[in-house]
Amino acid sequence: MVVVATISQLSLQFPPKHTQFKPIYPPKPRSQVFCCLSIDPPTLESSNVEERKGKQLRVVFAAGGAGGQIFPAVAIADEIRIINPDAQILFIGTDAGMESTAVPASGYEFSAIPATPLSRPILSVNNLSIPLKWVKSMAASWKIMKDFKPEIVVGTGGYVSFPICLIAAIKGLRMVIQEQSSIPGLANWFLSLVADLVFVAYNSSVDRFPTDKKKIVVSGNPVRLLIKKFVSKAVARTYFFPRLAKVSESEAVVLLVLGGSFGANSMNIALFNIYFQMLEQRPNLHIIWETGVESFNEMESLVRNHPRLVLAPFLRSMDMGYGAADLIVSRAGSMTCTELLVTGKPAILIPSPNDAEGHQFQNASLMADLAGSRILTEDELDSTTLRNAITDIIDNDVLMSAMSDRALQAAKPNAGEEIAERVIALVESSSVKA
Repeated sequence: MVVVATISQLSLQFPPKHTQFKPIYPPKPRSQVFCCLSIDPPTLESSNVEERKGKQLRVVFAAGGAGGQIFPAVAIADEIRIINPDAQILFIGTDAGMESTAVPASGYEFSAIPATPLSRPILSVNNLSIPLKWVKSMAASWKIMKDFKPEIVVGTGGYVSFPICLIAAIKGLRMVIQEQSSIPGLANWFLSLVADLVFVAYNSSVDRFPTDKKKIVVSGNPVRLLIKKFVSKAVARTYFFPRLAKVSESEAVVLLVLGGSFGANSMNIALFNIYFQMLEQRPNLHIIWETGVESFNEMESLVRNHPRLVLAPFLRSMDMGYGAADLIVSRAGSMTCTELLVTGKPAILIPSPNDAEGHQFQNASLMADLAGSRILTEDELDSTTLRNAITDIIDNDVLMSAMSDRALQAAKPNAGEEIAERVIALVESSSVKA
């Protein structure tokens, strides 16, 4: 089987590997939101929301490939719209990626370009045609931006964003990038050299970029408004289990298992061997199980129906999932980790073995330091270790509370607002200079 990896996953040897993790501090109140940022951030004294409402802003978002790049872009776009309701926003991605449906569903215009990920290893014959395909991508990007006339381009990493952001740099447009992982992907690593600002999620990421450190802003990862709304536990649980409407919160425990949009076979197999026994032995346990789209049909044919079990290919109402859960078992994607912090959820993280550069293991290690999240590597994962990890946490109320408190303290829920403010300020400063 040929394993295809996006540019955003290929950090190679460019960034230094041995960077010490530094703590992420709790977000300040909105009036002081910029004081916790990194080195020498630009001033925002001219950023007045009321003054901007009558001005039209034109922004292109280069985002696609996977939810880890798409949803942060949507979160930033939502915050820009709140600050400047008249802003004109266009997303550019591919027809084949989930952005082609996720972006329009979020209420934004979408245009497609041809884009192709790198195959691994980089010297593979499959990559011989990549330069020609990139030329086509850049030509398509040039035409779209010529017609749309953006004032700024925001890229969130990956093979989709690379040609678009490169065209922005060539055209002399303002361009910023946002990196979700603790280790930058190859696309963002290169683009940081020509970007006006580089937004990162963690302090430990600053030294991993080859660019001027004064351009780097430690903002945290932007989280969708729908996740930040904090749906009440009672409402969220009733959404999945109507019978819980008459049950107090303390009398039920909800386990949320997230296999991701593409699924996680090892997680599905480990849970399959223990789910029914755990439900039978624990009358208060409820399980919401996201199998992944590709694994759903097989798992649905094998899993026995149970009134305290919800099986789904992919959870589109993630606000409800987070709201209902007491404990979450998940892969360690950058955005999932960010959402776990913002929602204050105890977690068992199982880094993906398909992440050759170790991004997910780095993310999980950082979560263990910040929020006390438990890590199970793929080699350790089986039905016994998974069951023990779950029961050790849900049977210890003090531990559950401590893990939740630590997550909330480490969260930066205002990251999207922060980035949106800086994007707008960057455009405004350009207008003043012009």
